[in-house]
Amino acid sequence: MTEKQLLDLLHEMTLKEKVDQMLQITGSFYQKDANEVLTGPENKLGLTAEDLRYAGSILGTAGAERLKKIQERYLETQPHKIPMLFMMDIIHGMKTVFPIPLAQGASFNPALSKECAAAAAKEAAVSGLHVTFAPMADLVRDPRWGRVMESTGEDPYLNSLFARAMVEGFQGDDPKEPYRIAACVKHFAAYGAAEAGRDYNTAELSEHTLWESYLPAYRAGIEAGAALVMTSFNTVNGIPASTNRWLMRDILRDELGFDGVLISDFSAIYETITHGHAKDKADAAQKALDAGVDIDMMSDVYSSNLCRLVEEGAVEEALVDEAVLRILRLKNRLGLFENPYKDADPEGEKRYILCAEHRALARRAATESAVLLKNDGLLPLAPKSSVALIGPYLRSRGMISSWAIAGELSDCVTVEEAAKSVFDPRNTYYADGCPMVSEGTAFAGFREETPCAVSEEKQGEMLREALDAAKQAETVVLLLGEHYLQSGEAASRAMIELPEVQMELFREVYKVNQNIAVALFGGRPLDLREISRKAKAVLEAWLPGTEGGNAVIDLLSGKANPSGKLSMSFPYCVGQVPVHYNMDSTGRPWIPGGQDRCRSRYLDIPNEPLYPFGYGLSYTEFTVSPVVLDRDVLTKDTPLTASVLVKNTGTVPGVEAVQLYIRDEYASVVRPIKELKGFQKVRLAPGEEREIRFTIDEPMLRFHTADNGFSSETGRFTLYVGQDSATENSTCFELA
Repeated sequence: MTEKQLLDLLHEMTLKEKVDQMLQITGSFYQKDANEVLTGPENKLGLTAEDLRYAGSILGTAGAERLKKIQERYLETQPHKIPMLFMMDIIHGMKTVFPIPLAQGASFNPALSKECAAAAAKEAAVSGLHVTFAPMADLVRDPRWGRVMESTGEDPYLNSLFARAMVEGFQGDDPKEPYRIAACVKHFAAYGAAEAGRDYNTAELSEHTLWESYLPAYRAGIEAGAALVMTSFNTVNGIPASTNRWLMRDILRDELGFDGVLISDFSAIYETITHGHAKDKADAAQKALDAGVDIDMMSDVYSSNLCRLVEEGAVEEALVDEAVLRILRLKNRLGLFENPYKDADPEGEKRYILCAEHRALARRAATESAVLLKNDGLLPLAPKSSVALIGPYLRSRGMISSWAIAGELSDCVTVEEAAKSVFDPRNTYYADGCPMVSEGTAFAGFREETPCAVSEEKQGEMLREALDAAKQAETVVLLLGEHYLQSGEAASRAMIELPEVQMELFREVYKVNQNIAVALFGGRPLDLREISRKAKAVLEAWLPGTEGGNAVIDLLSGKANPSGKLSMSFPYCVGQVPVHYNMDSTGRPWIPGGQDRCRSRYLDIPNEPLYPFGYGLSYTEFTVSPVVLDRDVLTKDTPLTASVLVKNTGTVPGVEAVQLYIRDEYASVVRPIKELKGFQKVRLAPGEEREIRFTIDEPMLRFHTADNGFSSETGRFTLYVGQDSATENSTCFELA
């Protein structure tokens, strides 16, 4: 439809019809057979049958046949034949589940994430969906927060690259195209700054920090053309995001230039009453609409109040029209007026869902995302070596995270299944060793699962089998980690350690065989002090997705060489949190070995994380030469080039992510110790050497200055090029 046709349609709609376009409910409001809309509300929201007939969108329901039936019946009763939007959380895959976003960030390969998003979009589109609530562009610095698994990490630059890539992967050049869906950047804004890492908690940060660290990734997704943005649950400057006019109109709309649909998170507008910001539902509706929120997800705040508020003159109908026009434009952008069913296709579901191409991509993504944290020569394992594979992740299919809403555990390849196709059965031993978690462990997430209770007698038997296997083998691989429901939304943890029942297994196995490699699974950085000290090898596999078992065995056996780099620092212990590489400089920095005691440090633990951002080993070795600059003065018109020689000094081919960091030595506001400004992944054969060049220009040095501008400032800079954020391989230049 043309813009004029959309405007004509808007003017023909009744006020009630317009307000209900702004209502989003779950698919549970429709009969399970999808033949008709319920005649009354299914829960306590207070919605009327009319609301359900006119609701502009639903979330959380998929399936081509089901959604086509819902759309067909909806159009029969919709006065102006406006199609319904179908939305869902497609966070890291539809049915083919890719590694969690935190793991994808560790790939340092945004192009790979773009491929994964495109594959997920294809499976979602043929399943009848139009919109995904992804990517999550929230910066994360606190691993206690369960939703770190949905972010690509602690660095604004890296997150920005991935947010852009994922939007492009989901939407392509035009979301109207076949097998494309609209992307929704979330959660605006600073949701990842939840105090104490406790989900839904207050976010307290300066406006400078908001601009410097938290907004860049949202901006990148918006610049990539994201069709929607979602509000966050937290407050910003003391005002809940969903009713924060300054945040949504001044920052999101005016400063960042977003002109698409703004949708609340689940019941977030209603929750502003609990925050103590809105007096009641009517007040919440008025404030959220004034802030520019177009769709009220899963509450009756808009549907029960806006018509009356407009009729009473408390709210201008023009604000309703503004919101509804954006919703109509989104439906038009997706081509739904011409084809309300878009790509929904039962035959397409059979053809593309979990197809060989998508599984191969998932396997590649999982191998590239894994990070080798330690290796004292134990890995890779020879196919004919004597090995015991022990641990609760041996046979577990729970590798897909609580946020893989549509994924099925039954589709996941286990480590044992993958191992049996690689290792010699005469020299390979398998044992569960222990249950995944201790009895009584609290779970959260969007899947109903309760761990099976294991008696003390059974646990003793499992341990004895594991110890027998460990004694017979030359090498033990312990497959340990968080249960997948221990991370994700509402899954904050104060103690970020492996379950104690698993640590007991580790200690007992260590007594009989110290040739231990640990493959770790989970959705967050963990406290790995004891594991790192005792194990001879540690491989972080994250929650790797549908093909996780195959990917882990590819890595353990050497079929694939680890190349991942941490997208989030692993703390020495929880007492350091938040700990991130790009902290601001202090007036009394700790100098290891220094004599001055009055410095910024702990008395009982190091300042540094156990494993820093950007860190990751390989089965080969790389060297990086000293940095060479083609000039030591940079101007606004003349960039400079930094060069290093990277050499594979080992015996097998490998991939290294060479990383560029810059430090602004003095400025009008205190600057971070280091900031990632670029990276290049290079594949080298044994003995091969290659020159890597980085171009540094003046825009790379811009920041939010003391006078609220965004510019660079002349002065001295230190430039680092190395293999992780702790590199000291550096040189200096001046910006004139």
